[in-house]
Amino acid sequence: MRDVLAELARRVEAGETVGLGTVVSTWKSAPRPAGAAMMVGADGTVSGSVSGGCVEGAVYDLARQVAVDGTPVLQRYGVSGDDAFAVGLTCGGIIDVYVEPVSADSFPELPDVVRSVWSREPVAVATVIEHPGWLGSRLVVWPDRVSGTVNSPRARDAITDDVRGMLAAGRSATLNYGLDGQRRGEGMTVFVNSFEPPPRMLVFGAIDFAAAVARLGRFLGYRVTVCDARPVFATHSRFPDADEVVIDWPHRYLRQEADAGRLDERTVVAVLIHDPKFDVPLLEAALRLKLGYVGAMGSRRTHEDRLRRLHDAGLTEDELAGLASPIGLDLGARTPEETAVSIAAEIIALRWGGGGERLVRMRGPIHR
Repeated sequence: MRDVLAELARRVEAGETVGLGTVVSTWKSAPRPAGAAMMVGADGTVSGSVSGGCVEGAVYDLARQVAVDGTPVLQRYGVSGDDAFAVGLTCGGIIDVYVEPVSADSFPELPDVVRSVWSREPVAVATVIEHPGWLGSRLVVWPDRVSGTVNSPRARDAITDDVRGMLAAGRSATLNYGLDGQRRGEGMTVFVNSFEPPPRMLVFGAIDFAAAVARLGRFLGYRVTVCDARPVFATHSRFPDADEVVIDWPHRYLRQEADAGRLDERTVVAVLIHDPKFDVPLLEAALRLKLGYVGAMGSRRTHEDRLRRLHDAGLTEDELAGLASPIGLDLGARTPEETAVSIAAEIIALRWGGGGERLVRMRGPIHR
C-alpha cells in the first residue's frame, strides 16, 4: 500500500470515495506480496498493482463497484485453468484481495497514517476483512497508542497486542480470532499492514561502484546513505540516488548511528573501500553489531589481509563469519552496475534463504 499511499491520501482529502484492493494473503508463486495494493479513483484512473497484470482487470471492475455500493469484498484469485477468458494467475499461485471503499468517513485515521509513514514513525493498519458484523472495522496501531475501533474491548486488546508484535518485526499478514477476539477461535480475520520505516543501506566509499550500489539500493526500497571521509569525492552531485551523503570517517559515523539507535537487524552495510585505515576499523565496528548484512569489496588476497587485521583487532571467528567478502554472488560481473546487481542478489538471497542457483537447474518451489 505504500506505493499508492500519496495518491490515496490526495484523493480522499479532495472528497473522493475510491476503491482500494489490497493483497492480504498469498500461496505458492504469488506475483506480489501481502500488502501490495491497487487504487481506482472516481475518474477510473489506476495506481499500483496487485498481481503484475494477471487479475488487474477483474480487481479494477470490483473496485469500481465497491466504491459505488460501499460494501467491501474479499475475493480469491487462483489458477486460470484452460479457459483463455478465465480470470486467474498464470503463475500457479493463489491470492486473496480485499477490496474496500475508502473515503474520509470510512478511514478518518488516514491522514495520521500518512504523517507517520512520511516521518518514518512505525505504524500498522489492522482491518477486519472477515466477520459477520464488523467487516471493514479497523485499528491504527503505533508502538505507544491506538486509534479506530472494533466492537469489542476483548478483540481490541488482542488485536492491538498482536499487531505491535508484528510491527516490531515489520511483518504484514493476516491474523485469525474468534468472533469476540478469542485467540483460539474462528470467525474473524484481520489483515495487518505494517508501515515500518524503510531499512537502511550504508555504502562506505565514494567510488563509481558506490553510485551503482546506491541506485540499486534505493530501487529495492532501502534508505541509502553514502559515507566517505574525503569531501572532494563525497558529493550529492556524484550520488544523486542516495538519500544522504555524509562526510565523516566511516567507523565513527557507523558508531554514531548505532549509538543513536538508527540501525537494526535489517540494516545493510556495503564496504567498498580498499584502504585498511578506513575499512578495518569500520568492519571491526560493523561485525560487532546485529545487522542484516555486512559485505566488503576486494580480491581474495585483500580479503585474507583483512581477516588477519580483524583477527588481530580481537574479533572472534563467529564475528568474522558474518563478513561477506569478496562481496556479492558469482555473476561474472565487470561493470559497476553489474557488480551492484551481484551485491543486491547476495543481499536478497541471504534475506530470504535463497541459494543463488539458476532456477532452471532447481526443483521444488520457487518461493520459500
